[in-house]
Amino acid sequence: MKTALTIALAGNPNAGKTTLFNHLTGARQHVGNYPGITVEQKEGYYLHKGQGLRVVDLPGTYSLTAYSVEELVARDFIINEKPDVVVDVVDASNLERHLYLSCQFLELGAPLVIALNMIDVAEKRGISIDAEELGRRLGVTVVPIVARTGKGVDQLLDAVLDTATMEARPQPAFLRYGSDIDQALSDMLADIAQCTDLTSLYPQRWLGVKLLENDEQIVQKARATYPEITERLLNRCEEVANHLQHTLGVYPEAVIADHRYGYIKSIILKGVVARKFVADRLYTSDRIDKIVTHRLLGPLIMAGVLFGLYTFTFSYSTIMVDWLADFFSLISTTIDNLLPDGPFKSMLISGVVDGVGGVMGFVPIIMFMFFGIAVLEDSGYLARVAFMMDRIFHFFGLHGSSVMPFIVSGGIAGGCAVPGVMATRTLRSPKERMATMLTVPFMNCGAKLPVLTLLIGTFFSAHQARYMFLATVAAWIVALCAAKFLRMTVLKGASTPFVMELPPYRFPTLKGLLIHTWERTWQYIKKAGTVILGISILIWAMMTYPGLSSEQTSRFEQRRQQVEATLAAGSEELAMAIRQIESDQAMEQLRHSIGGRIGLAFEQISRLAGIDWRTNIALIGGFAAKEVIISTLGTAYSLGEIDPEETTSLGERLAKDPNWNPVKALAVMIFIMFYAPCFVTVVCIAKEAGSWKWAAFSMAFNTLLAFALAMAVYQIGAVLYLN
Repeated sequence: MKTALTIALAGNPNAGKTTLFNHLTGARQHVGNYPGITVEQKEGYYLHKGQGLRVVDLPGTYSLTAYSVEELVARDFIINEKPDVVVDVVDASNLERHLYLSCQFLELGAPLVIALNMIDVAEKRGISIDAEELGRRLGVTVVPIVARTGKGVDQLLDAVLDTATMEARPQPAFLRYGSDIDQALSDMLADIAQCTDLTSLYPQRWLGVKLLENDEQIVQKARATYPEITERLLNRCEEVANHLQHTLGVYPEAVIADHRYGYIKSIILKGVVARKFVADRLYTSDRIDKIVTHRLLGPLIMAGVLFGLYTFTFSYSTIMVDWLADFFSLISTTIDNLLPDGPFKSMLISGVVDGVGGVMGFVPIIMFMFFGIAVLEDSGYLARVAFMMDRIFHFFGLHGSSVMPFIVSGGIAGGCAVPGVMATRTLRSPKERMATMLTVPFMNCGAKLPVLTLLIGTFFSAHQARYMFLATVAAWIVALCAAKFLRMTVLKGASTPFVMELPPYRFPTLKGLLIHTWERTWQYIKKAGTVILGISILIWAMMTYPGLSSEQTSRFEQRRQQVEATLAAGSEELAMAIRQIESDQAMEQLRHSIGGRIGLAFEQISRLAGIDWRTNIALIGGFAAKEVIISTLGTAYSLGEIDPEETTSLGERLAKDPNWNPVKALAVMIFIMFYAPCFVTVVCIAKEAGSWKWAAFSMAFNTLLAFALAMAVYQIGAVLYLN
């Protein structure tokens, strides 16, 4: 037997696949991306009865037809990597729908073991399943488990080892799809057999089914290698499609799906499932949903949950944030005392410690936020948020499926726009997809959270949770209004209907919550220690060089000599005067640097929104990554701080600066929330939209909208605040 067997965990979303993965691998996980694709790849290792298991958690998918990137990734992994066993995690309380994916694994000829998960939930609902009979009829091993508690997992792994040691790989299952399609498949097999490059990877009949389903990837591969044969096959597929349209009014995909469900139904009705019906019975999830998704109470509960999330985050993370601030302040003071003045010392203090330290100081807040979000995700509540938001989304011209890209991008808090943009692939309407893609960057992603937290904590410290809640509401309102504008102008078209499944509520496991929290927090820390570190040093150099000319330096030296000649040596007045000269010199040097000149050039326009030249430098840096705004502000206000001898946090420096006040802070927050997406998101939009013009449109549209909103807030706020 191999040193380590490769086990692929597959299944529908919300089937408990990731819970099983976390139970098996725990901290022994590796998180990355599939080659060339931004979909997350998780794998870990487990030892069972002396046999090493490499466990790969495939993306959750409802089928293996390449309609979305998740389906494509799952299918390609099974085809190309040829795992020793595919473990299909099936929700026992939703057996019929979940076995649809199992049928496709059987047709593909994958070595399959079915994990009948949440068997306890099924029993509570009066559903009894004969796992042995189900396995006999499907021709695979079926093991009842409860992934949340680990019940049955050892028996599942025993079945995995048994399946892996089978001498021959299973033969693809033969499902019938009605006389029309079966006849077409029979006619196509001779031509398909000639496509040896494809048949070496895929079963012949399965290839025919995919061509009839108009599977984009298979069609492209066939055309690239066997263009003439492919055209004959596609012509036959078109004949069948036209015939079915004329006779039944359906396409081949619908007929194939109907027959798969018919096959599943025939198995279930043969003594596999028994139900105990209880009159007027409502399941626990249904009872909760009658309140949680209520037309009036639901949104209020959602607002309360969101406000509670922010209250929890800011109430319990403050002490740790203060500890980190003191820690980085100590490092800065130590470097200041140990090293002589010079560029290297300036780079360490202003570029590294004040830059990266400013971002790292928010790790506790990010960690608490991610923990709260993990609770909402794992419990099933986020699916209810999507369900409720669907009613609103149709009014604004978006599809209900647009809800999840918004939430993934930070619709609750702490997401990322890149996977949000990628998630729009599930939308069928090109215009709805484009409108969603262009507006998901308005959400408050995890990169914006530290910036918002800094400004809210500095200028609105008495009401941090309230202002963060309002910032989230504002992000949704602006995003939806922008989507409505786009759908009424450049992306006109009708909305398409939306249907979604609400998974049952579950109690999250502490282990799962800790793993999810750590994964996301570690990604943030890695970004701060790599990308942001490099950008911080680069921006420090831009704000330090070319420096002052010899003539300008001599003028400050003359001022120093005049003060020393006028005031008594060693007096407090002399020390204060020299500190002021040093501060003026540092500020002048910052103004004459490359970054300072760029910031000053934009200030002629940005001052209408209350944004000064030093903040402009940070905003330009924020195009690389929004967290860089914090590090750049830290560097800018460190190089030009009023009292260079005093080591204080960035928040304290901003609070003391006469150019900053609550109105300016609010205007800057608004601009940061809505201006151009970060560079990686822009590239992703260009790739997904298939054109750089939409990426350029996103940058221009978002920035102009952000500036208009910030200017309105500043101009109106200045009148109210100053008067």
